[in-house]
Amino acid sequence: MNLTLETLAANGGFVSRQPVPEEITITNDEGEEYTATVYVLPLSYVTAKSDIVATQLKSDPLAARIAHCIVDEEGQRVFTVEDVTGEADPERGPLSNSLTHELLRVIGKVTKLGKRPASSTKKTKSGTSSSSTGSAAGRSKKRKPASATPSSSAG
Repeated sequence: MNLTLETLAANGGFVSRQPVPEEITITNDEGEEYTATVYVLPLSYVTAKSDIVATQLKSDPLAARIAHCIVDEEGQRVFTVEDVTGEADPERGPLSNSLTHELLRVIGKVTKLGKRPASSTKKTKSGTSSSSTGSAAGRSKKRKPASATPSSSAG
């Protein structure tokens, strides 16, 4: 495949800026659970830039990731970095542990972080399939033969 805008578009090289709705379940301080719908922007060039800027500004990159990716239905940010860290309103404080974990979970889900393609089978030039994992299971555990020359230590 030649790298062109057309081949990239056909093969997932670009990310939609449409927010993806996801359900989260949050546990409050009293142990009660409630469910909410959040909208998540998939990670993209814009997110990578946001991560770099946060690092350069010595800001919190995790807070920047949440602030960038969690949006409303129209794609407008719900949080600022300061909202996430609690600096916007010290009386309100930072996001709870439960909420933080749920937001990071759905960001990962929408972006498919940690997911590998279902199959690592690739087509060879002859048109047959070859699997990169098929031969890995059959590796033998041979011991290395002893060296013919004994090692000596300089002393």
